[in-house]
Amino acid sequence: MFHQPLTLAIETQDLAIAGGAAVIGAITAWLFIAATTAKSISTAKAEAAAIVETARSEAQAAARAIEVEAEAVAKERRKAVEKDATEILRDAKEAQTRANKREETLDNKLSQLTRREEKFEVKESRLEELTNDREALVAKAAKTAEDLKNRLAEAAEMSRDDARSHLFEEIRHDSQHEAAKIEQEIIGAAEDRARDKSREITLLAIQRYAAENVSDSTVRAVKIPSDDLKGRIIGREGRNIRAIEKATGADIMVDDTPGVISVSCFDRVRQAIAAESLQKLVADGRVHPSRIEEVVAQTKRDIEERIKQTGQDSLVEANIRGVHPKIAEAMGKMQFRTSYGQNILRHSIEVAFLSQMIADQLGLDGTIARRCGFLHDIGKAMDHEMEGGHPAIGMEFARKFGEKSEAVLNAIGGHHGDIPATTPYTAIVMAADAVSGARPGARRESMEMYIKRLEHLEAIATEQPFVDEAHAIQAGREVRIILDAKKADDATAHKIARDVAKRIEDEMTFPGEIKVTVLREVRAEAIAR
Repeated sequence: MFHQPLTLAIETQDLAIAGGAAVIGAITAWLFIAATTAKSISTAKAEAAAIVETARSEAQAAARAIEVEAEAVAKERRKAVEKDATEILRDAKEAQTRANKREETLDNKLSQLTRREEKFEVKESRLEELTNDREALVAKAAKTAEDLKNRLAEAAEMSRDDARSHLFEEIRHDSQHEAAKIEQEIIGAAEDRARDKSREITLLAIQRYAAENVSDSTVRAVKIPSDDLKGRIIGREGRNIRAIEKATGADIMVDDTPGVISVSCFDRVRQAIAAESLQKLVADGRVHPSRIEEVVAQTKRDIEERIKQTGQDSLVEANIRGVHPKIAEAMGKMQFRTSYGQNILRHSIEVAFLSQMIADQLGLDGTIARRCGFLHDIGKAMDHEMEGGHPAIGMEFARKFGEKSEAVLNAIGGHHGDIPATTPYTAIVMAADAVSGARPGARRESMEMYIKRLEHLEAIATEQPFVDEAHAIQAGREVRIILDAKKADDATAHKIARDVAKRIEDEMTFPGEIKVTVLREVRAEAIAR
């Protein structure tokens, strides 16, 4: 289409040249004729040349005019073609735009159809479920109807009393089930509240009662002013020492330690008699078997009186009334008894006041609780003389000498769980007993074992690889281990925790449980100046 103007211009130029040639031919013929008419050849040539030149100029002018005209025509045609092309391109763009909009519309319709299809599928699934549920309900209704028919048939055969009994049985069964669920919920909530409340009450009792800790030993030293007197105490071939041991039932230990003789006995009353008898003999200076028997007898009488007085004083201190003299005497004896180095009488008074405080917090009778706590270990006053554990011995001893309160007797016999607790005071005494015995420093041997346990825990932890620090905390109930974060990863930390826990289980004896915590952290520090 765009080549047509160019072809037209070429054809026009060819026509112009052909026309020029014809003119030239005519002029040449005329010149020839003129020459023949007797003009001179030179003049004819000159004129012919002039004519030819004129004809050439005219032909070139005509050719240029034709060319200009052809270019104008071609330009007009080009504009027309470009206009047509622009219109065609615009139409094509409009068609493309319409096609895009139509495609977008189709996509939207396709998405809508897809969503509708999904909704139809969900509805179909739901319809299927409803159909199944309907069938199940129909089956259940049919079964229920059948059961009702059977029950109606049975009811028709039952008397009025039988029907009432049957109805009551069904109601009782349903009620028991619902009551069990409610009971379980109530018990769970009560246990949570009781745990928090017990912790609060125990801490409050510990804070309110602060007593000094007195630790005693089963070995007592008696000072001897000179080696000569020490020799007289020993006697010829040790006869005086044997006489003292026979009269008191204690062991007299004489070693190379200057100025000291040790008296050892697990019965603290006998130990006191032997130690005080030795002190009297040392002060008197006369040491022989008959004098030893006389001094020991006198010391026994003095200590028995002291025991009775101590028992009465402890009753006054704990504000306990209406106690048989034998019970008071037994409590006085416990001034000379220890448990893991803790004086039993002081422990009993402490438990008495702790029990009262706990009972007061719980809204119970603090007087009864104090009496239970005071007498709970009375069996230790004679357990070395009788067979059996001190709870059972103490309960029978208290009952024998006029203690009639069931709460007190059950607390004495059941504070170590030997018999079931029948009153809340037994549990109170158990808690107060544990608090009194577990206080740091209350029991010397427990303190030593506690320190050893801490050291052992830390030793086990520090033996593990990549451990920087290890600390036993929470009274030995937790060991906290700090690893080198650059050398150990998280998996190693978990493995060390398991290994330490396994070693603790294998190598140590401990109450309850011990938590192992392994820490691995990276700390980035920078200083700006």
